[in-house]
Amino acid sequence: MSGKIQAIRGMHDILPDQAHVWRHVENKVIAVINSYNYREIRIPVVEKTELFARSIGEHSDIVAKEMYTFADRNNESLTLRPEGTAGCVRAGLEHGLLHNQIQKLWYIGPMFRHERPQKGRQRQFHQIGLEAFGLPGPDIDAELIMLCTRIWQTLKLGKITLQLNTLGTATARHHYKELLIEYFSDHKKQLDKDSQNRLLNNPLRILDSKNPDMQKIISAAPSIHDHLDAESLEHFADLRSILDAAAIAYTINPYLVRGLDYYGKTVFEWTTDLLGAQGTVCAGGRYDGLVEHFGGKPSPAIGCAMGLERLIELVQLDNTLDDTAGTPQVYLIMADEAIQTGLKLAEDLRNAVPGLRLMSNNGGGSFKSQFKKADKSGALLAIILGQEELINQAVGVKSLRDGTEQTSIPIVKLAEFVKQQLA
Repeated sequence: MSGKIQAIRGMHDILPDQAHVWRHVENKVIAVINSYNYREIRIPVVEKTELFARSIGEHSDIVAKEMYTFADRNNESLTLRPEGTAGCVRAGLEHGLLHNQIQKLWYIGPMFRHERPQKGRQRQFHQIGLEAFGLPGPDIDAELIMLCTRIWQTLKLGKITLQLNTLGTATARHHYKELLIEYFSDHKKQLDKDSQNRLLNNPLRILDSKNPDMQKIISAAPSIHDHLDAESLEHFADLRSILDAAAIAYTINPYLVRGLDYYGKTVFEWTTDLLGAQGTVCAGGRYDGLVEHFGGKPSPAIGCAMGLERLIELVQLDNTLDDTAGTPQVYLIMADEAIQTGLKLAEDLRNAVPGLRLMSNNGGGSFKSQFKKADKSGALLAIILGQEELINQAVGVKSLRDGTEQTSIPIVKLAEFVKQQLA
C-alpha cells in the first residue's frame, strides 16, 4: 500500500509558526491562574467509558453521539476524554483530595469529540480547565468569573460578553423538568427531531436549541426563574451583587442550560460575535452533586473550561501577539575551525543572559551563506567567530536590521554588550 499518510479528519498538527503562539497564550493564561493559587493537576487522556456516561448523562449528545469509545484488549470499554471535569473529580476522589478539603485545581490538554469538523470546532481540541471544590457560597462563583475576566484583560481581548443563569437545586430542577415535559409535549409537532429525542430524557437542552424555527415556542416556555427555590434565588442574587460591585457586566440568559447533566445553580458562558457560529470562548458552572454521585462525600464544586483554539484565534484577530516570540534574537556565525569555541561561547551567553534566544549555525557553510541564514532567521544581531577572532579572543557583531557597520567586541565583554543591545 502506497501514498502519504495524513492526519485524521478534525485533528490538526500545530506547526512551529503557530506553536509559539500557543505557548505565548498558554503562559499568559497560566500566570493568571497561578495568581489565584490554583494548582495544576494532570489527568489521563483515556478513562473508563462509565465515568462520562454517569457524569455527563447517557442521553446527552456527547455520550450518545460524540465520544471516541473503544474496547481495549481486556474488552473493557474506554473513552478518549470529551471534557476534563469528570476525570478531575475521579482523580480527586481516588487520591483523597476532596473530603473536607478546599481544592483549587487546573489542567490543560486535548479533548476529543466526534463532531462534524468546521471552523472553530475540531474533533481534537484543547482546553484549559479550572475546578474548585469544597466552597458552597457565591463568592467562589464570583471569583472564578473575575479570574476569567482578568485572563481576557491580560490577553487584551475585547468583545467578550458574559451570559449568566441559575438552574436551581436538584429538587427545583426536577420540578422544572416536569413542567417543560408537559409544555413541550403539548407542542410536540412543532419540535424538531433533536428536541423530540430530548423531550423525555433531557428537556432542558431544548431551551438551548439554535433552530430559528423553534425560538417562538421556546420563548413561551415556562421560565426556570419562576420556579426556583429560596436557596437558589439567594445564591444567585448574592452572586449578581458581587459582580455588580466589581463592575463586571453580564446578561441574564434564562435559556442558558449547558449541555452536561451535572450542572446546577450557577451556569455561565463567555461568548463573542467575532468567531462566527462557534462563539463560546469559556463556559462552566456549579456541579455540587457530582462528587457524591461518584461515591464520595458531598462536596460543593464549580468549574469552567476555555477553548484554546478560540482564544488563540481571538488573540490573532486583535493583533495582540508579539510576533518576535518565535524568532532568535542572536545568530552565531562560525568558521569550521571555530565550532568548538563557538558552541561553548553560545552556552556561556545563554547562562549570562537569561531568556536569550540564540541560534547557532549548524551544518557549516561559507560566511556568505551563513549570513543569508542569519538574515532569514529574523535575528537582530549576528555574532561572527572566524579564525582572526579566535586569535584575538574577540567576536564580530553586526546588526542585521539597521545596516550599521560590523564592530569587534572582546569575548569577555560580549554578554554585557548583548544585554545592552537587546534592552
